[in-house]
Amino acid sequence: MTETPSDTTDLKAQYTAQVTADLERNAKEQERLHGEIDALQDQLRSLQQDHGVLANMQQALGVVTPEPAPAADKVAAPPVPRQKTAATPLAAKRTRAKKAEKSEKVTPPQSAKEAKKPAAKAAAPKTSAPKSNQPTLVELIRRHLTGQSEPRSAAEVASALTKAHPDRRIQTNVVRTTLEGLVAKSNAQRSRQGSSVYYTAPDAQEPTAPSQADSEPAQVNG
Repeated sequence: MTETPSDTTDLKAQYTAQVTADLERNAKEQERLHGEIDALQDQLRSLQQDHGVLANMQQALGVVTPEPAPAADKVAAPPVPRQKTAATPLAAKRTRAKKAEKSEKVTPPQSAKEAKKPAAKAAAPKTSAPKSNQPTLVELIRRHLTGQSEPRSAAEVASALTKAHPDRRIQTNVVRTTLEGLVAKSNAQRSRQGSSVYYTAPDAQEPTAPSQADSEPAQVNG
């Protein structure tokens, strides 16, 4: 049988269609693999950066890194005494046990002490520095009350301290509880004007409070 020109054209069309489809698949697969390679390279770079940061932190902490080398030496060392074990097995076992006991007793406590000492030294100056610089809230409130000639509410005291010390977070609720604590210890006096509560220093009884406030501190002191 002979092939007609129509048959050859049909075969060429099928082959060309298959080849073009295979080329498209190949190109798509290459793009996918390139994308995965780029993602893996990004992950590798980030891991390398993390490795460098962790290595620097390990050096800063004073951790000794060349520990795996002696471990390899210890693994490679046993073949030598194994030749002697054929003659004296009990003696070889005793020497190994003694060496293991000595290594366990000597090395771990030294490394633990060395690891604890720098941490304690580094933590000590951080905690002690900021405490001595700023006065406590109780001291600020007492100073403010002694400098006032009239009773002040907790909100007024809080706003005045916030203006005087903008770097500190002073809340009205905390100021109110601190004032109540000073009143309980007789380091401040409380007076009422209607539904409002005002506070004064213990020495400021006479000159300050309005008519309703003067009567109640007098009753408390009496």
